[in-house]
This record gives sequence, structure tokens and C-alpha cells, in this order.
Amino acid sequence: MKPWDRMVCKFHAAMINSFIPSFPVLSPVRRSLRHAALMLALAAGLAGPAWAEKADRYKQMDIESDLPGKVDLKSRLVVFNGNVVITKGTMSIHANRIEVQEGSNGAQKAVAKGTAGSPARFRQKREGVNEFIEGEADQLDYDSGTDTLRFVNKASVRRLRGTDTADEVSGALIVYDAVAELITVSGGATAATPTNPTGRVKVTLIPAAAEPTATPAPASGAKR
Repeated sequence: MKPWDRMVCKFHAAMINSFIPSFPVLSPVRRSLRHAALMLALAAGLAGPAWAEKADRYKQMDIESDLPGKVDLKSRLVVFNGNVVITKGTMSIHANRIEVQEGSNGAQKAVAKGTAGSPARFRQKREGVNEFIEGEADQLDYDSGTDTLRFVNKASVRRLRGTDTADEVSGALIVYDAVAELITVSGGATAATPTNPTGRVKVTLIPAAAEPTATPAPASGAKR
């Protein structure tokens, strides 16, 4: 195998997460859409102790690809193409092309782009529970300094309970704040599909399965 057949680049940098980021209003949306986003956030367990895997923000970022890449040490820019995979602890991003810019404070900003029929994909474990947040879009914009991820165009994000889908949201633009575990979504033409020609925001909330009822033990001395 030639040296460029599989590129591996590793960054070692401490993440800076000393504040909770604020976001501008994505676009005017109806009250019902805001309510749907709030319901999704609540369904994701924000009231409980389960957050995105906390240790991930302090882990190194590894980048792998099948095709030749570029590492510009002066500008701290990395560009890779062809089945590119970013991993950072339990977090992973898969895309056809990924650009990573490292700031002077060590934080990294990545832009991951998919191709027609093969969107960029994201996955990360939640802290303390057997649950994952995963999703895909034409483009993913990741900022390690604020632990936020933007899913741009034909976006879909879901919470998995084990291997089962617990909640799912789709739209034109989805912003996932991994610190607050808050998902905001807006619709539009870029979310349009044959089954959703107007690009309306869609949210699906699935309740947790009810606990099975225990079979009572037979009374002492009961006849069999």
C-alpha cells in the first residue's frame, strides 16, 4: 500500500468549553415548530443527567481518508478527500470531503461534505446511557470549541435508544448543541423531498416502551 493510499492525521489539543454558546434565530418559524423543537429537546432527556459524552471534547481528533490529502502547518489547515472519517472519542463524522481548520486556541472547525446519494454522517454517544445521537445532511459544520454541529440541507437527526430510533427530526437546517443537548430546526426548499415537497419541518417522538408487568408468584400452598 502506498503512503498516500490511506492518510492519517492526528491533532492533540485541549478543548475550550468555558461558556454555553448562544445562537441567532435561524429563520422565522411558526410557534408550532418552536414547540415541536422544544418537545424534541425534552424527549431527549434534557431534564436528566445524561449529556453528550463529556470526555469527547478532551480527546484528540483523528482524520483518515483513502485519497491524498493536504496538511498546511503554517495555516493549520487540513484537507482530505475520499471516504474521510473523523473520530474524536465516541464522536465520528463520515464524508466525501472534510476540511479542518485549527485555531490558535486549539479548537477545531470542520466542514464535511457528502455527495449525491451519500450524505455526510455524524454519530456520538450520550453520557451515562446506552443512547446515541446520529444524523446526516449534505454538509456538516462542526465546531469543537462550542461543541456544536450544523446539519445543512436535507438534514435529519435522531436519538437512538440502543439500536431503536427514539426520536427523529428533519428539515433544511438543524443545529445540535452537544453541551446543552438542544436541537433546533428550520424548514425550507432545501428540505424538500418527493414525500415532503414543501420542505416542512418534521418531528417524530416515540415514547419509551412500558415496563413489562411481572407475573405474580403463586400463593404459598396453592394447588398446581
